Amino acid sequence: MVGIKNMYYFKYIPSMKNKIVNWRATAFYCLLCIAWLGIVNPLSAQEGKKVNGRVVDEMDEPLIGASVLVKETGSGVVTDMDGNFVITVPADIQTLQISYVGYETQTVTIRTDRKMLIKMVNDSQVLGDVVVIGYGTTRKSDLTGSVSNVSSKDFNSGLISSPEQLINGKVSGVQIMSNSGSPTAGSMIRIRGGASLNASNDPLIVLDGVPLEAGGISGNSSNFLALINPNDIESMTILKDASSTAIYGSRASNGVIIITTKKGGNDRLKVSFNTTNSVQTHAKLTDMLSREEFINVVNTQGTDAQKALLGTASTNWNDEIYQAAFGTDNNLSISGNLAKNFPIRASVGYYNQNGLLKTDNAERFSGSISLSPSFLDDYLKFNLNVKASRNNNRFANTDAIWNAATWNPTLPVYSGNDTFGGYTEALDNVGQLVTGGTVNPLGALNQYKSTSRVSRVVGNFDVDYKMHFLPELKFHATLGYDYAEGQGWIYVPAEAAQYQTTGGRDYEYGPQKNTNRLLTTYLNYNKYIDSWKSSIDATVGYDYQFWKSTTAQYSELNTLGEVQNTTAATDQRHVLLSYYARLNYTFDSRYMLTATMRRDGTSRFSKDNRWGTFPSVALGWRISEEDFLRGNAVLSNLKLRASYGVTGQQEGIGNYNYLPVYTISQNGAEAQFGDGYIYTYRPEAYVSDLKWETTVSWNVGFDFGFLKDRITGSFDYYTRQTKDLLATVSSPAGTNFDKTILTNVGNVDSQGIELTLNSSIIQSRNWNWDVSFNMTWQKMKVKNLSLVEGAAATNMSAGASIDGQYVQVLSEGYEPYMFYVYKQLYDEKTGKPIEGAYADLNGDGEINSADLYRYKSPTPDFIFGFSTSLNYKKWTLSTGLRANVGNYVYNGMAMNAGAMETMSYNSAQLNNLHKSYLETGFQARQHLSDYYVENGSFLKMDNLSLSYNFGRVCPWLSLNASIMVQNVFCITKYSGADPEVPSGMDSSFYPRPRTYSFSLGFEF
Repeated sequence: MVGIKNMYYFKYIPSMKNKIVNWRATAFYCLLCIAWLGIVNPLSAQEGKKVNGRVVDEMDEPLIGASVLVKETGSGVVTDMDGNFVITVPADIQTLQISYVGYETQTVTIRTDRKMLIKMVNDSQVLGDVVVIGYGTTRKSDLTGSVSNVSSKDFNSGLISSPEQLINGKVSGVQIMSNSGSPTAGSMIRIRGGASLNASNDPLIVLDGVPLEAGGISGNSSNFLALINPNDIESMTILKDASSTAIYGSRASNGVIIITTKKGGNDRLKVSFNTTNSVQTHAKLTDMLSREEFINVVNTQGTDAQKALLGTASTNWNDEIYQAAFGTDNNLSISGNLAKNFPIRASVGYYNQNGLLKTDNAERFSGSISLSPSFLDDYLKFNLNVKASRNNNRFANTDAIWNAATWNPTLPVYSGNDTFGGYTEALDNVGQLVTGGTVNPLGALNQYKSTSRVSRVVGNFDVDYKMHFLPELKFHATLGYDYAEGQGWIYVPAEAAQYQTTGGRDYEYGPQKNTNRLLTTYLNYNKYIDSWKSSIDATVGYDYQFWKSTTAQYSELNTLGEVQNTTAATDQRHVLLSYYARLNYTFDSRYMLTATMRRDGTSRFSKDNRWGTFPSVALGWRISEEDFLRGNAVLSNLKLRASYGVTGQQEGIGNYNYLPVYTISQNGAEAQFGDGYIYTYRPEAYVSDLKWETTVSWNVGFDFGFLKDRITGSFDYYTRQTKDLLATVSSPAGTNFDKTILTNVGNVDSQGIELTLNSSIIQSRNWNWDVSFNMTWQKMKVKNLSLVEGAAATNMSAGASIDGQYVQVLSEGYEPYMFYVYKQLYDEKTGKPIEGAYADLNGDGEINSADLYRYKSPTPDFIFGFSTSLNYKKWTLSTGLRANVGNYVYNGMAMNAGAMETMSYNSAQLNNLHKSYLETGFQARQHLSDYYVENGSFLKMDNLSLSYNFGRVCPWLSLNASIMVQNVFCITKYSGADPEVPSGMDSSFYPRPRTYSFSLGFEF
């Protein structure tokens, strides 16, 4: 609070709500008493004029405790319970300064009648023009690169388990797809489709200035970002073109996502509590034969032996393995000024989500603290952020998904005896588990216990110092630290069918320990030279980052403690050194130049190839500031942008691939010499001249605004050429120690168009309607995959497979991962596919691999996002939709369970069939038929919510409530369960849930 000379502390006990009430009321009334006693600089004793006023928010609700300050004297008062204030000011004073946490500080002129009504503007509107970029911030209007920013007010709402889900569908050029419906699953994130083939296509994630290492950790390998509480995030900035990403050099080819967490405000302390509780149900499942259809097929087309395997029970196996899943997400935070110029924010969170699949669960405890004190009239600033989390996971045995889809629906769940834990299993004629059979779906879940515990601490300490002798020059230093430790346990009882022949499982793996240490230092010079009409923003810096990941050796034991397998210990380390510089120059607020240079050195390559240089340049022209457009009533903003840059890639590969590494043999793999056994060392394949994968990018675009920016948007066209691809290719016989090697080979080109539109269609006192739309078109082509220049075109099997049969290919001159299949022939009369009949595409009279052709791609041609929010007084209705157009899916479930041969793999077990069998009548599986490549285009409504802001329900409490549905519907021609599947392969996919949630938000 303005003018407070002494600070009083009150003990705060979060678990006791009545204490919260007493604390807030006591603090407020004590503050009034302090002001009355004169500890707040008294104005009542001064001669002058008395000013009355009221301070309200955008909804005309009173703001309690807003600061009203006379800047010239440093004296002030605070508003009362109704937002009112009375202040006496010297006669010559004409202005007052009004401030309140979360709102723009305003300087207002005192009215002649000395009666004031001040409406505060939410600070998000003020900060909305400021964008966090690499090593600094800038205004949106000064950007020359392709950058998108999503703030917390625009995040997706509902039960959010991982940060990337906050922006799904919000940004053009960004595709985010959850890898499955499990609460422990992660997401695939692609910015402009990615730039590589075998190396990583994941963007660089920077959390509060600390670049995070890609990949996971034992016990949480599929979703490393889930260790970060989404409720602590303030904004996410996406850097897409080379001009904006080149400052991160060798890690920026796939784009950069900068996550900024919430900090304390500049005014009074406030306490917030939010709780979201939900129930999840499954949507569409794989379309298998019903019990009646299954019995009919067996009786009419099955053998006598198959008919004999029919039972009398009626079991819906999907009902046995899936459940209505409860979830809860609770967050408590306190933020504000701990003392003058000492903002603080602290939070704790608890998240718990059951999976649709029984026994699946994710639990997270999280906490964070942010301290942002400033000293010496803001010349010296410190910023300390610490975020910690503990994740407890239980992983379901996802084999149960396939088993439940295909298990005989005429068998009961339980056998009636104690064998195999009481579960019905497929037995041979002597009562033993049949070879090659699948186990009881429910038993596979209940008799498999896989748990993990993962802890993580991410922290950074920033120092910002403006030189007293030259305030335009600032020194910044960041110390960053990211530590994670994960371990897990697996137990399967000896009687369980899963490991019945080896005595079950009972062992521990890990701990894996990941360490990431960062030192960043840079100097920034920022000055506007009035005589030159020029703004100069220059940065030079140095980074040191060290990563280490170690895993202890562990043995896979059965319940008797006998070793079944052994996994060796690992020790992986690498270092990155960086020097960088950036210049932002603006002339006359119209012409802009950004130039960047970064030089990186990595320990992943040899000394000859260790260093890479990554430059970029961008130009901007704010046409709307020219005389012929300035003040135009229709066109309020128009800016052209163009950029060129080079970025690198060194992720997704090993740390020692350029070195001759020898691996010691494990227990059971020793070499015998005479009567003894000794451990041996095996050489690993390596390529000594590995070097950077580099991407050259061009981007042209423009930003626009109409009708005083009631309508805004941007358009971008980009091209990218990636050379020296880090790819795994076949090694000529006798030239290395493996049949495949990781080396630099080939080129990939891509291009795309991005469009974003935002509009505030209605803006009035009671009604507000905002709409946002984005569109992306992208194409990618493999230019070369050969180690030898001019060699014959190469086809490489890649991507997804079933039973070792690959259905995708990398081919020169085509999109990556196109389906490589035969062209199915159909009966002219019935329209049904003819089994084994394919088109002779090369006309040689034979059907062989030469007739395979490249047919469609799992990558969409177009990606659309749409969101809208309609507000009436205190009611808000909002929704978000996404669409993919042109993506195709291989229906692996239909192929792999849609032929008569799949009904029996042994003499003791019947398997259910996919409903496509009724259409095809296939006797054998047709792995490479294009019949199973289906159009996967879709329109999904991701969320639909209705909220009500109660405002202040009493002087010390504000309340808001909302109800929401997530994964509302999916419109598609695809016949499978979900057209949005990893790698374009639908095979035993864990279904995404439909979520119904209710949220309450309290602010004290």
